[in-house]
Amino acid sequence: MADELGRKWDRCLADTALKTVTGVGIGIVFSVLFFKRRTWPVSFGSGLGLGMGYSNCQHDFRSPYLIHGRMVKDQ
Repeated sequence: MADELGRKWDRCLADTALKTVTGVGIGIVFSVLFFKRRTWPVSFGSGLGLGMGYSNCQHDFRSPYLIHGRMVKDQ
């Protein structure tokens, strides 16, 4: 049980970090190309990345019995 929880935390942190960095990168591109180097697209992109990562983590921790889309029955 502890190993599964550790794997979920690792997956959660990696997913959140990846989504946040991607959001910042997309925000930088939009800031430079379309919005005359304003900072709000970068903040908005990082917020979206954090929000999506948090949502995925929340879903992963709240559904502990889902394995590849199938429900595991309690014994």
